[in-house]
Amino acid sequence: MKKYQLIATAAAGIEALVGKELRRLGYDTQVENGRVRYQGDMKDILRTNLWLRTADRVKIVVGEFDARSFEELFDRTNDLPWEDLLPVDAQFPVEGKSHHSQLHNVPSVQAIVKKAIVQRLSHFYHRRTRLPETGALYPLEVAINKDHVMLTLDTTGEGLFKRGYRKNKGGAPLKENMAAALVMLAHWFPDNPFVDPVCGSGTIPIEAALYGHNIAPGINRSFICEQWVNLTPDGLSDEVRDEADAEADYDVELEIHGYDIDQNMIDIADENCRAAGLTHDITFKQLAVKDWRTDEINGVIVANPPYGERLSDHAAVHELYRQMGDLYRPLTTWSKYILTADMEFEKYYGAKATKRRKLYNGALRTDLFQYWGKKMR
Repeated sequence: MKKYQLIATAAAGIEALVGKELRRLGYDTQVENGRVRYQGDMKDILRTNLWLRTADRVKIVVGEFDARSFEELFDRTNDLPWEDLLPVDAQFPVEGKSHHSQLHNVPSVQAIVKKAIVQRLSHFYHRRTRLPETGALYPLEVAINKDHVMLTLDTTGEGLFKRGYRKNKGGAPLKENMAAALVMLAHWFPDNPFVDPVCGSGTIPIEAALYGHNIAPGINRSFICEQWVNLTPDGLSDEVRDEADAEADYDVELEIHGYDIDQNMIDIADENCRAAGLTHDITFKQLAVKDWRTDEINGVIVANPPYGERLSDHAAVHELYRQMGDLYRPLTTWSKYILTADMEFEKYYGAKATKRRKLYNGALRTDLFQYWGKKMR
């Protein structure tokens, strides 16, 4: 099978985790802002779509070049072998973005790229009328940054964060790939307790259970490239999924707890947990942060508490942070990882973090406040 230049896109601050995931899967990587480069064939594309927990999408890089005029953009786009990727009936919408570039009019950039591809395909397929665009979907993107053009083909479809288990959600849900990133950053070992004290719709505990069982996060969903009969050999998708299923360890016993003060959120978390097939691994319970107690050791707490973005919520949120500090500081063998956009979190928690890590929850700047425990043997 043909090898492609590939990128796995990622949220700001998550790229290094995506790179680590790809290296664990056996790929050589180059980590850049917002993406990680690697190489692979269609089997690798399917495999990385299935396995990447923290990435947004997997894309084929069709071409890269510099362009400062629409004529240059048209010619360089037209020079690329689009017929190697797109069949005669392909639907190929073109999305665009441009930053700090002479070609800054995005609708015009999209139109020029589309026109260049249509001309190339029409010539190759000997079409004098319009291309039908009635077949499978091949989503393209033209991204220009500082006059450097990257043309990509999205192999994923719906973003990788859509695992398929979230049947319901609360008011401000954490995306599944961000939740997975928090689990991975916590350096949790599946033989230790895992607690989310403000679990909402249950995303962090569910991602922890998938990770603990080594279940491929994309195993219960499809990817757009599986519809590309011209590129994806018959039976390849089943082969990759069977290999992924064989790598899962369904027998490992996990102790994962999710708590929330709102019983309605606990009901939603239970529903999502059932959809993920993980009801034997996670216990969800209605409980306020201040009422939780434990005599266990070497556990991990991962929390995405309310940020208090509205002025009226500040006092309640700061009181929650104080309760967390009073309760968690004495748990010296436990590690705590708390994500919040409140940069004064340490003040109310009552202790300086061992380490802070800047992450973006969507467009919102947040910090992961890390308090490392001292494990007991």
